[in-house]
Amino acid sequence: MSGAEVARRTVLAASAALLIAAAPHVEAKAGRFTGTRAGGIHGFRGIRYGCAARFMPPVAEPAATVRATAYGPSAPQGSRRYQPQSEDCLFLNVWTPSPDGRARRPVLLYIHGGAYSNGSVVDAMNDGARLAAAGDCVVVTVNHRLNAFGYLYLARLDPRVPDSGNTGQLDLILALQWVRDNIAGFGGDPGCVTVFGQSGGGAKIATLMGTPAAKGLFHRAATMSGQQVTVSGPLNATKRAQAYLAKLGRDPVTAPVEALIEALSATDPILGGATYFGPVLDMAHLTRHPFWPDANPQSNAIPMLLGNTRDEARAFLPAERLADLTWDNLPARMAPELRVDIHPEWVAAQFRARYPALSPREILWAAVTAGRSWRGQIEEAEARARADAPTWVYQCDFTDPARPERGSPHTMDIPLVFGTTAAPDAPSGNGPSARAASDAMMAAFVAFARTGTCAWLQYREDRRTTMIFDTAPHVEDDPRAWERQLFARVPYVQPGT
Repeated sequence: MSGAEVARRTVLAASAALLIAAAPHVEAKAGRFTGTRAGGIHGFRGIRYGCAARFMPPVAEPAATVRATAYGPSAPQGSRRYQPQSEDCLFLNVWTPSPDGRARRPVLLYIHGGAYSNGSVVDAMNDGARLAAAGDCVVVTVNHRLNAFGYLYLARLDPRVPDSGNTGQLDLILALQWVRDNIAGFGGDPGCVTVFGQSGGGAKIATLMGTPAAKGLFHRAATMSGQQVTVSGPLNATKRAQAYLAKLGRDPVTAPVEALIEALSATDPILGGATYFGPVLDMAHLTRHPFWPDANPQSNAIPMLLGNTRDEARAFLPAERLADLTWDNLPARMAPELRVDIHPEWVAAQFRARYPALSPREILWAAVTAGRSWRGQIEEAEARARADAPTWVYQCDFTDPARPERGSPHTMDIPLVFGTTAAPDAPSGNGPSARAASDAMMAAFVAFARTGTCAWLQYREDRRTTMIFDTAPHVEDDPRAWERQLFARVPYVQPGT
């Protein structure tokens, strides 16, 4: 070996030693973790918080020494967007300004969206580094079981798996227990944990607020475009399981992962379309609905922040799908999207009279947003207001100036809250106005996590005070009151029950 080669290897070895020495280490109850450091933030990715047999409750993982430098697998799902995927998907990620056990920073734990069937926190918009830095807080993101793996209700069909139907929720409870037991080593305060989640993530949080096993594991809750007023009843959930099993055509406990994913296309016997999966009123883990007939008293003392985007439905009904929409076929197109038993011709006429300048497409977006996407949030906020529970409401109106035709659709608040406006798929764009709106939303969420209050008035039935997040945030009382009142004429029924 030449002298030059010896020198080169010596330099490489020394560099590697320095990197190892500089890498952050954490000693916690669950083990010893080595992470990475960038931009002053310490990151720990791919920490296993549990393991589980198929359709069975998860169990905690024994203590171990772990190099936590890469994300763990995402849950199996119909979408191939997130890779790799594995049934062995119970991993979480932590970002912290410093892993100092004395710091006692507020903890924000994020639960991803995708209904109960898709999604992953490995998405670039869910990176917690910037939020941790901006808020001097600890950010945790969690993957868990989805679709049939997390919510197929077999308890009335197969005695081998009596806890199936809510195992995805049990995964989240185990992750919260891991945070309670270990987060102090990462600089977090286990007594100041805020759960926040978007879309399906918000729905999972609403469900956790009514789950007895989750009591005491979090201290504030923030839901972003995600509500769960009621959960599936056991009889309908059993009908769905039967339809799914008929499509599967084999033993679900032993079938290959690919077969279980393929069977997700089974037709839902109650709703039509692909089979709905979600939590079940099994009278074991869930013994009542989260927000019906009232806000579950279990969580009424927990401060809660609820929000939606101004133009939710633009994400579900993209313009290219509506090229043939006219005033004549608007009611027929509107009826199935509203998912409520209300006269569609009457609704279309009411919106046309109220907003005469809007096109058929804009009327469809407005009505579906108000009647389908926003309605659940109203039900939850009103239920908590009646219980005098500490509740704050926001609406995200921000629109990317470079793409004004997109409005403020579903998912707009994800990059604004995480500060990930530069992520490739961020609907916000990354211009100065997006960064300003993001700064405001991050500050509000961190203040809520730290103090359990928001800077604007609580939501009460006399004023319905709402923070409007936009380039210039401002407060309004009862925004879109007419739309709220129009759909209040019919009872709210959550799809999937």
